Amino acid sequence: MSSPAQAGGCPVRPSPGVVPLSGPRFHTDPQHLYNEMRREHGAVVPVELPGDVPAWLVIGYREMHQVTNSPELFPRDVSLWNQWGNIPADWPLLPMVGSPRPSIYFTAGAEHLRHVAMVEPALEAVDPFEMRRICEELSDRLIDRFCGRGTADLVADFAEQLPVLVLAWLMGFSDEDGADLAWTMKVMADGGADAQAAQLRFMQHMQNLLAMKRAVPGDDVVSRMIAYPDSFTDDEYVQDLMAITAAGHLPTCDWLGNSLRLMLTDDRFAAALGGGRRSVGQAMNEVLWEDSPNAILAGRWASRDTRLGDKTIRAGDMLLLGLGPANTDPHVRQHVSDLAHSGNSAHFAFSHGEYRCPFPAQQLAEIIARTGIEVLLDRLPDLDLAVPAQNLMRRPSPFLCGMTSLPVVFTPVRAVGGFQ
Repeated sequence: MSSPAQAGGCPVRPSPGVVPLSGPRFHTDPQHLYNEMRREHGAVVPVELPGDVPAWLVIGYREMHQVTNSPELFPRDVSLWNQWGNIPADWPLLPMVGSPRPSIYFTAGAEHLRHVAMVEPALEAVDPFEMRRICEELSDRLIDRFCGRGTADLVADFAEQLPVLVLAWLMGFSDEDGADLAWTMKVMADGGADAQAAQLRFMQHMQNLLAMKRAVPGDDVVSRMIAYPDSFTDDEYVQDLMAITAAGHLPTCDWLGNSLRLMLTDDRFAAALGGGRRSVGQAMNEVLWEDSPNAILAGRWASRDTRLGDKTIRAGDMLLLGLGPANTDPHVRQHVSDLAHSGNSAHFAFSHGEYRCPFPAQQLAEIIARTGIEVLLDRLPDLDLAVPAQNLMRRPSPFLCGMTSLPVVFTPVRAVGGFQ
């Protein structure tokens, strides 16, 4: 990278004991792994990302509050990173960790607030009742494609498709573009060899969308962003559109899929599978506490030397926010299931503080996931897993917590909308 290394040197990495932030245990039994980290390292864990890139993983609930409530000490300013001199240009995690770019996600201070002031009103203007109607229609359309078979993969056939189709309506791109966008975002999040190529393809989609909405504005999020009176460059619009689309699609897919997995594998939610809707919200809230779609969020960068937990953090060190493990920190959650079922929303699933997911975006994600689940259970009330629960696998992303597949069987039914 061309960005110079910042003062402060490499993070202090206690050796031995640095935890590689990769491997099959992150995809099979992450909670046991986080518990081991907590026993061996405490609330702040020295970790190593693929490519021998050092960082700190924050897994303590109180420490997470400290980081997210201290934007001056721990800004989301990737230009501070003291590792730029060691990061190869083709590092596959760059699309998720970030490089200096002018977006709502990768700016700090007044510049971040300038982007928020443009993005949040564009999202707030979405009519939630109209959006729910659209979600119901799109859910029916997707279910019509497989309801006559008696089998489906609820990840590939439903959870991965519904959010991006709703985003197409919200933002004004075509359903056909949505399918390719869903693929590019998934490849980016998995952090494999094709991640950077997928990011470039994603950017091209957003550039085309911006040009289209400049030429023909509509009643959509993109047109409202363009109409905002403050001046933004095309690159700023594109970067914000990428942030909105990725944040709106990927975590919502996993929220929807993880909630369905919980309802299909936990006897407490059997009534919901028979048409009872009250348990849908309970399952969704429990997932935000115990199986958060945003398991690890990159990142924050220390603006100066400081202490966090019992660790010394150097200026420019990267901190990864362990939103998932912080939610299950036993120091603050002695009765996990009780807290998750009480409707308590003091979790970190949407992050916290100045850089939290905007409230309108949280509400839109909930409409998509909840409506999708409710329509699916109404249409196919006898859903059952087609494989043993222990055979379900998580996607190989170090950041997002979702399933690779969710195969089910059910009694075949007729399509209702003629969408087959």
